[in-house]
Amino acid sequence: MSYRIIISGGGTGGHIFPALSIAGALRKAAPDTEILFVGAKGKMEMERVPAAGYRIIGLPVAGLQRRLTLSNLSVPFKVMGSLIKAGRIIRDFRPDAVVGVGGYASAPMLRKAQGRGIPTLIQEQNSFAGLTNKILGKKARRICVAYDGMERFFPADKIILTGNPIRDNIRPYTAEERAAGLKMYGLSPELPTVLIVGGSGGCGTFNSVMAKACRESFCNFPFQVIWQSGKGYRTQVEEVFSSLEGASESEGLRRCGNVRNCDFISRMDMAFAAADLVVSRAGAGTISELCAIGKATIFVPSPNVTEDHQTHNAMALVEKDAAVMVTDTRASADLLPAIVELLEQPAKIKELEDNILRLARPDAADVIASEIIKLIEETRR
Repeated sequence: MSYRIIISGGGTGGHIFPALSIAGALRKAAPDTEILFVGAKGKMEMERVPAAGYRIIGLPVAGLQRRLTLSNLSVPFKVMGSLIKAGRIIRDFRPDAVVGVGGYASAPMLRKAQGRGIPTLIQEQNSFAGLTNKILGKKARRICVAYDGMERFFPADKIILTGNPIRDNIRPYTAEERAAGLKMYGLSPELPTVLIVGGSGGCGTFNSVMAKACRESFCNFPFQVIWQSGKGYRTQVEEVFSSLEGASESEGLRRCGNVRNCDFISRMDMAFAAADLVVSRAGAGTISELCAIGKATIFVPSPNVTEDHQTHNAMALVEKDAAVMVTDTRASADLLPAIVELLEQPAKIKELEDNILRLARPDAADVIASEIIKLIEETRR
């Protein structure tokens, strides 16, 4: 059978990568399926989606800024323009179903599809649903979620626990892969390794903690660190390393003592493989990947997200003894002591690894694709 499906959403990698995983699973299940992506103009999906081989149309939609700014005045006009364009896209493409993965563009597309009786499916990634998805969920036919207890936000009879889609190569690593990761970063197999990663753009909180710690200890930690700091913080981080005796840089990797720093990690699989402990923000996609690889993790949720959903995401794991959490406001005082405390408890790390791995759902994309196809077939009867 062939199907015509719109996948709408984006804005961040946390929305785009799951969307591409779902598209790949749909193509695998029904190779003749025609897929159209709808994203937000100027956002990263407008480059990432075509690079993956899919067609995308951009909407002029934008979100409200939290601070008072003149750009907020244009938001209502952009929303209206996006709704009009979404209607035209549906008229021209004639989709059998519309899938919303979150982000600015998903709301206009799902709203228009629901108004025309086209079946919709929402993929809710977080443990705390946002207002837009809660509203759209009332008329959605299926709501695929990654956490238990989502009946707080959606009708229980529409919810399917699928997990979040992840990339195909994310899975527990072997001892050989760990050795290769350590070799890539010039690290010793005799010391524990901590991966500190704040997303592709870096994290100011992590960088501040690490900058202070490196200056105070001259990078002579009782453990090894792979630290991604983000391109936007390059100048500040270079200043830190220029003040450290014995620091060097080659091929984008800064080295000093037991610390390896880079702006961006292109081979995240190698960094994950090398790590015994991960320090990370608590985005839904990141958590799903850490579950799939079974890594002990300290989450430091970002305070700069809607509905504080990263804290809710992290707590869903903390409550199952599958992770540790340090709040962003306490990170400067508590993060390094938390790292040291965990590394001194190998049994606790093993417990965290076992528990987080039990939460993995590596087949999420396939399950969601199956639900989309079942939804279409039900509608055709």
